[in-house]
Amino acid sequence: MSNNKPSGENQVEQLLIVEGSNDQHVVWALAKRHQLPQTFSVEIPEENNKRGGISPVLDRLRVELKRNKLKTLGIVIDADRNIDSQWQRIKDILVKSGYPIIPDHPQPEGWIQVLSDGVGRPKIGVWLMPNNQLPGILEDFVKALIPENDLLLVKAEAIIQEIEQEQLNRYSQVDHAKALIHTWLAWQKEPGQPMGQAITAKALESDSVIAAKFVDWLNQLFNPIDQ
Repeated sequence: MSNNKPSGENQVEQLLIVEGSNDQHVVWALAKRHQLPQTFSVEIPEENNKRGGISPVLDRLRVELKRNKLKTLGIVIDADRNIDSQWQRIKDILVKSGYPIIPDHPQPEGWIQVLSDGVGRPKIGVWLMPNNQLPGILEDFVKALIPENDLLLVKAEAIIQEIEQEQLNRYSQVDHAKALIHTWLAWQKEPGQPMGQAITAKALESDSVIAAKFVDWLNQLFNPIDQ
């Protein structure tokens, strides 16, 4: 895995585009814990720091799909509140770029397509956080990495629920998962550790079911056995 240099400069052949630095570091940490070969770059759209959200990722996707030397392209974005809408935005771009067979809905195991028409389009892969099936964001994925029966999670959920019921929260409801995860992280051995570092420190489990499924998708996309 490499840095966040624009691919136009380093001309990487295998690229994963993610929304932000938290996503980037979570991917790096899981890849390292699972000893994935360093065969792909994990990058953030430069303009994402200014605009945020999925739009810069989709803009970058359009650009990369036109690059001749790119062999493999993956994107990881949040499903947010409407997973079907997010999927349709991606599907529309891919259809216009010549990818003919795209399912109507995300695949539970993550979606990958290889074209063998000789045109030279890159192999493509899409993962919608948290699990390609439910609305949500990166923090919902990370919540599933918390050890089973963790008592601090129970306490964090109770406190978050209490302040929301009393309308003391200053965050919007859409940021509930972020508030929960960062509350839980604040109570760990190293308080306030970023999510990627918490995976490295084993506060979060890198071998949970959802983590294993995500890593398997990464491997199938960038390190297939028949490659």
